[in-house]
Amino acid sequence: MDTAVKKESLSTKQKILAFTLTLLTFVMGTSEFVIVGLLTEVSSDLTISLAVAGTLVSGFAIAYAIGTPIVTVYVSRFPKYPLMLTLISLFIIGNAISALSSTYELLIFSRVITAVVSGVLVALSMSIASDIMPESKKGPIIALIFAGFTISNVIGVPLGTLIGQLGNWQLTFWFTTLLGVISLIMAIFILPRKLKVQKGSAKEQLSLLGNPRMILAFFIPTFSIAGTYTIYTYITPILEEGLGIATSYVSVILLAYGAFSIFSNVLAGKIASHNGVSKLRYVFIVQAVILGSLYFTMGSTFAGLVSLMAMAVMIYAMNATIQMYLMNLATVYSPGAKDFASSLTPVAVNIGIALGATLGGYVVANGGYVHLSWVGGLSALIASGLAFISYRMDAKEDFAGSEAEEGFEV
Repeated sequence: MDTAVKKESLSTKQKILAFTLTLLTFVMGTSEFVIVGLLTEVSSDLTISLAVAGTLVSGFAIAYAIGTPIVTVYVSRFPKYPLMLTLISLFIIGNAISALSSTYELLIFSRVITAVVSGVLVALSMSIASDIMPESKKGPIIALIFAGFTISNVIGVPLGTLIGQLGNWQLTFWFTTLLGVISLIMAIFILPRKLKVQKGSAKEQLSLLGNPRMILAFFIPTFSIAGTYTIYTYITPILEEGLGIATSYVSVILLAYGAFSIFSNVLAGKIASHNGVSKLRYVFIVQAVILGSLYFTMGSTFAGLVSLMAMAVMIYAMNATIQMYLMNLATVYSPGAKDFASSLTPVAVNIGIALGATLGGYVVANGGYVHLSWVGGLSALIASGLAFISYRMDAKEDFAGSEAEEGFEV
């Protein structure tokens, strides 16, 4: 059986589908994050404070985290092909409204719509990949789809920011609208017409939130991401004040950080393809060591940069494994809730970002930037502990036995 799995390869249609879904996450990532580089222009044009403009970022994240699982519950019962096309169309409309916005109220409204639609599209994309791709390729493909967000930060966001600075911020959203149209055209021709439909009721799907195994698995990525964002939230002052790097070089280093984080998605695919759940326990320990190393390397520009780039390589290493793990737990405990389960990883990540930023803010207010390192490392160790507990429960309940084909063998 193992030999047969290793010989599996992607067909041309599956490769094009994987590219289409990755393009979709790239477009959604660009639309989500590009506002960060345009806050000054938006606040000036709409005559609002920079703090109010900042709610366009936090509001998006909150709407994404709350709206995604709720809406996914109610739309997952519909046929996926027309549902995906409808959601992409709503994404396009949301971005067009953003481009036409002349008031803060209309802009935040369009951002909330775009956030919820994006979250559901990500969940469905992951579910489609899980249904269509060969068993041995699911991990790498899911990691590739996640990589769309990373690539958007490296290419899409800088390009969108440049467009906004050369023209105006509304032009940037016309750019993301155009990207959405391109994605829609590709989806029309590439997405399979006959895809599995989850028939689970809303009650059945929401019952997953009361399952201890799902809750445990949900908080694994939450604490892992929180560990990174405890430090990353304050990466600019760390670079300038901690490592003594000139402000003019910060953007270049952030670009390098984004480039290194692409390797994190490659690593995620490899981990997911080789008994990923059993390895996560140790992946988070490595992450904790890297985050904690900044405590010792903060005084050296070169050593500090090595710590930060290593941090980038580890940030998404767990994504594909966790995504597959949550969907497979749903298959075991609530088969009709697979689509809902696929929406939980992005939600966990957004909660982790908020938790990390909050922890970082408390540390900076009461200590110094150097202490962010060990707090972030401690958060990663908590993720490792949760992964250890979850793995032991899998072994005890022989969960892996029923899911051997998915790569979760104990």
